[in-house]
Amino acid sequence: MEIIYFAGGCLWGVQAFIKTLPGVKFTEAGRANGTSHTLEGDYDGYAECVKTGFDPMVVTIRELMDYLFEIIDPYSLNKQGEDVGEKYRTGVYSENPEHLREAEDFLNERKDKDRIVVEVMPLTNYVRSAEEHQDRLTKYPNDYCHIPEKILTKYK
Repeated sequence: MEIIYFAGGCLWGVQAFIKTLPGVKFTEAGRANGTSHTLEGDYDGYAECVKTGFDPMVVTIRELMDYLFEIIDPYSLNKQGEDVGEKYRTGVYSENPEHLREAEDFLNERKDKDRIVVEVMPLTNYVRSAEEHQDRLTKYPNDYCHIPEKILTKYK
């Protein structure tokens, strides 16, 4: 199993979607690449993200990127749906340089690559979100989500 982190706006919907994908073994709501080691007070540069454990024999980074692009607007800087701010930026983070290379290759092969604002960066820091944010849309299915229901349930 390998680990990658996806940011795509509010993590509730991103987690609800990613956990349904083929080859995904687990998800965890969290924050990536901030400057503090806690989530107390301000988020200090963190992006809301989903830690994703996946089986590379079942799903590739390229396929995971295709899935991510189903739920994000890759041209929108620091905004997805009604969620606005740096913590809602889109990105792919990993401690594995090969994951980052594959994600970059995916972006560079797109005709619209010059307009895409999805960051691809090494994971420098990760903090797990509070329990109330883990699988939030499973616990509270009527909570706000920027991802349409038909997409959230597409792979169930």
